[in-house]
Parts: sequence; structure tokens; C-alpha cells
Amino acid sequence: MGDCGAAADVNSNVLVAHSTGDAQLDKAVWQWLSWDKNQKTKEQIESLLRNGEHKELRERLCCRLTFGTAGLRSAMGAGFCYINDLTVIQSTQGIYKYLERNFSDFKQRGFVVGYDTRGQVTSNCSSKKLAKLTAAVLLAKDVLVYFFSTYVPTPFVPYAVQQLGAVAGVMITASHNRKEDNGYKVYWENGAQITSPHDKEIIKCIEECVEPWNGSWNENLVDTSPLRQDPLKKICDSYMEDLKKICYHRDLNEQSSLKFVHTSFHGVGHDYVQLAFKAFGFQPPIPVPEQKDPDPDFSTVKCPNPEEGEPVLELSLRLAEKEDAKVVVATDPDADRLAVAEQQENGCWKVFTGNELAALFGWWMFSCWKENCSQDADVRNVYMLATTVSSKILRAIALKEGFHFEETLPGFKWIGSRVKNLLDNGKEVLFAFEESIGFMCGTSVLDKDGVSAAVVIAEMATYLQGQDLSLAQKLVDIYETYGYHISKTSYFLCYDPPTIKRIFERLRNFDDPQSYPKCCGDYNILHVRDITTGYDSSQLNKKSVLPVSKSSQMITFTFQNGCVATLRTSGTEPKIKYYAEMCALPGHSDRGVLEEELQKLIEALIENFLEPAKNRLTWRSA
Repeated sequence: MGDCGAAADVNSNVLVAHSTGDAQLDKAVWQWLSWDKNQKTKEQIESLLRNGEHKELRERLCCRLTFGTAGLRSAMGAGFCYINDLTVIQSTQGIYKYLERNFSDFKQRGFVVGYDTRGQVTSNCSSKKLAKLTAAVLLAKDVLVYFFSTYVPTPFVPYAVQQLGAVAGVMITASHNRKEDNGYKVYWENGAQITSPHDKEIIKCIEECVEPWNGSWNENLVDTSPLRQDPLKKICDSYMEDLKKICYHRDLNEQSSLKFVHTSFHGVGHDYVQLAFKAFGFQPPIPVPEQKDPDPDFSTVKCPNPEEGEPVLELSLRLAEKEDAKVVVATDPDADRLAVAEQQENGCWKVFTGNELAALFGWWMFSCWKENCSQDADVRNVYMLATTVSSKILRAIALKEGFHFEETLPGFKWIGSRVKNLLDNGKEVLFAFEESIGFMCGTSVLDKDGVSAAVVIAEMATYLQGQDLSLAQKLVDIYETYGYHISKTSYFLCYDPPTIKRIFERLRNFDDPQSYPKCCGDYNILHVRDITTGYDSSQLNKKSVLPVSKSSQMITFTFQNGCVATLRTSGTEPKIKYYAEMCALPGHSDRGVLEEELQKLIEALIENFLEPAKNRLTWRSA
């Protein structure tokens, strides 16, 4: 255990002078002031204590970080429920303890650590520093650590875990979250994000060893320890070579006149997307100069999330018009997600939704498989996957083409684990996605990957140009062939957890106790599935086929008109999200009618179930 020494006496004196009168809170304050060696975050707690801000102290110190859909994620700052030096050390100590119990060869096989370019001056907190502290905890315990010498895309960590045979890995990132946030994403030996029971067991282990060990604060160990290895060149070279496995038209790419603009959203993506285009035989995409280099303030965008569409893609679209580039690809700050925009014949830009891109990727990956598979290949051995809140377009393609389609709970951690299971059983997985612009093309990386998705969409656009088709035109063709799938996804912001809980509990006790709604405005409800409680009215035993997820709220309504709508809380942000989709059979499609029906149903869903005015929810657009 760490030696508190003289510092403990000083902290005791501070507490005596400024006791909160709450024994639990006083203990938490004492622990923080005794253990934290980051002067900035230590001063934040001291300041709150001196100023009598007991409510905020309690919020910061009397609860812990928990694993959501993307690991641990929170604002940077002082407190046990924030991302900072101390909580990252504690988390890593817990992981060390858990891995030591589970792997006798843990120290020899090693652990991978990657990081993005986030940072916060006021807390003296940066992704690289947090990564160094993660490595320090393990190096001090004689664990081999593969520590990347520079920032990398998130997909490089799960890829490296598999390639290097490591037992696990951590990526320090908050992906596309606001600039104040950071996160701690954990990957298991299978190259997929951890799922239950690992996450719950790791939390238990963290709680067993909260005091920093000797050596845990020594971030210089990454520069001095012989147990630290830099996997950057090996992993980057290997990744780019593996990428070529999903390149099917290199000759077309090399001759293509099509121009692409790429924005990396002030994150890590620029260098790696350039290399990926080179691996496919393309000329490099034109970078957006103002957004090419890392900037933890994300200074040219209101929000560093390319999913927000045209408002945040403004610089990319203007550059594309200037350069006569017809397609824009945008990777989010940690390069694990991809947005795509295409200029239409009328000069306007179409920004594709995640569900629309999935339709294109699904068609493309299956078409390429069909053209290149061996004569004895069995289509019944082929799989595609999507999260349950995503479009059912892959299901429609699978029904017509004969391959398998599966759904998982929201979050790529569920997809990655299921894909690994399928691969281990001799199945072939071509593609998987989640509607929030997360795509997995091929199986070199068992997580969403914006780098590979960017170059695959470039090859697709190049191929279609040779057929005198745009991406948008091909999308219409896919919907005409497999049936229109019109979907809409959005969200409300809500910073009050009790309000969120009240909204969902009302739906579970709508007209009577333990009774779900039978209609929503004028729309009759056929089935209800509640993943939080495990209820599903469509099943004979009334139990959900998908695993129960008590830590988050999620209810799905299937309406008599064929619409499927889901309300759920975000695993990474203070949002209530809604997802709704109208599905039509091939040849039974009037897109305008479907869109109008979907819009009316969404309005009813919001008014009757979310009640934004009453619950003081903030619209996405605001």
C-alpha cells in the first residue's frame, strides 16, 4: 500500500478545520486528499471543502464509476466518479487483480495500452498521462506492457490484443463525447470489449484495492522499464496488410478519378486514414487542414460528433466543393466511427444516416463475398449482425440472399463477443453495425472501426462510379430490391437521473400497476419488450430472448402498423434516445407514405411517452 506519511497529518488538519459533519463524506475526503498526487485535482477537492460545498463533494466522492456500453466514461476532474489520475490508477489496480486471478501467464502475455489526444489543463489530465499511469501500475507489478509511443485509433487496441496474444488491453478515450470527457475502454483477450460478468467482477476488484500501490504513480516507468514494448510499427504495418483482405477492386482504385475529402475531427484519424487509402491503391484523401491535427478543445466544431450531420461537417463540405470532391468521409476523434456525405446532382449534400450506410455496407460486403467465394462456399455459413436498436435492413437482405442475421443488445461489446463466438464455431462474419455510425467490415478488428469503413466506402463509391451510380442512387436500388426501411433516430438531453427513471417507470405502470401501454395516441401496440426487466410480451414465456440489462433503461414497442420504436438511455451521455423504423416488403413501398406515417408515430411517442415539456427535456436541436 502507498505510504501516506506526513501528507496524512496535513489532510487530517484540513479536515478538522473543515469537517462536513458527515462521517462517510469525511472519510471519502480524507482518502482523496491522502491518495491524490495530482496537485490540480487535489486542490479542486480542498477548495470545495473550504467553501463548504458539501453537496458537490458528496456527488464527487460518494459514488464510483461503473462500466457502461463503452467502458468507464465521465468528465475529467476531481472525484471518485470522474476520470482522473487516481480513478484510472484504481481501475487499473482492480484489473490487475482480476487478471492475475484469471490468467497464470498474465505477466508473460502482457497488456496493451493505447490513448487518444484528449486533455484538460484545469485538471492536469490528458489521455497520454492517464495511459502512462495505467502502464505504470502494471509495470510496477512486473507485467509486460505494450504501450503505443503515440496516439492511435481505438480499433488498434483490440487488434493489438489479438495480434500480440495479450490477455487484455485498455484504450484511454471518450470517442466523440464533449471535450470535457474522457474514458477507459477495456478489451478482453478475445479482442472484444468486456461484457458481464467481467465488468462486474472488475468493479469488485477495484473496490478491494482503492489505495494506490507503491509504484502506481510512477508514470516514468514507460520510459525506463525493460518490460515496456512499443507495438506501434508492428501493429500499424500488420493492420494495413490485413486491411487488403477486404479490398476487392484495387485496379479500379488505382485508376480512379474520384476525389475524397477526409476530416479527422481534431482527433487521431488523419495519418491512419491516409495509410489505409494507400493500402487500397488510392491517392490520399484531401484532409481538412483546420481539423487535421489533434486539438483537445475541438475548436472548429460545437460538438466533436460527426453523427450530428451537416452542421459539424461544414468545413469538410466547403472544402469538397472547392476541390470538386464528391464524397466526404469523417472519422470521429478516436477514429472508430464514420460519417459519409455525398454531393448530389443538384449540388446539395446528402449526409447518410448510420442505418443507410449499413444498407450500403451490407449489400457491398455480401456482393463481394459472392463474387470471390470458393465454389463449395455455403451461404448458410455466412453471418451479419446489428444491435437491436439498429435498422432491420440486414435482416431483409439475409432473408432474400440466404445468409444469417443476428441481433445483439446495444453496444459493440455485445457484437464483438458474439462475432468471436461465431468465428470460433467455424462461421464467416462479413459485416456488423450499430446505427450510431459504428461499422465492422471483416473480422480483423472485433469492434467498430472508422479507418477500415472509410476506405471500404471509398472503394464502393469508386466501383459504383464505374456503373454510373452514386451511393445515394445505389441506396434507393437496395431499398427497391429488399424493401424500404425508413428510420429516424434522435435524442433528448436530461441531466436529472430521477426524471429519467420516472419516465420509464411510468411506462411500466401505465394504466395500472405492472401494465405497459396498449396504445400510443392513435397507434395500437402489438408487443412490448423491456430489456431492463427481461419482459417480452411476444414470447410464450413472456421472457426476453436478449439478455437482461438492469443497469440501463430500454423499452421497445412493436406497433400494429409495422413500426418498431425503442426508448433507451445512453450508456455514455445524459441522453434519452429514441429509435423508430418502418419496414416494408419489396415492391410494397411508397416512401412518402412510410415517411409520413413514421413522423406521426414519432410525434405521438414523444408527446405521450416522453412528455418533454413536463419533464423538462432538452431537444437535440437545442
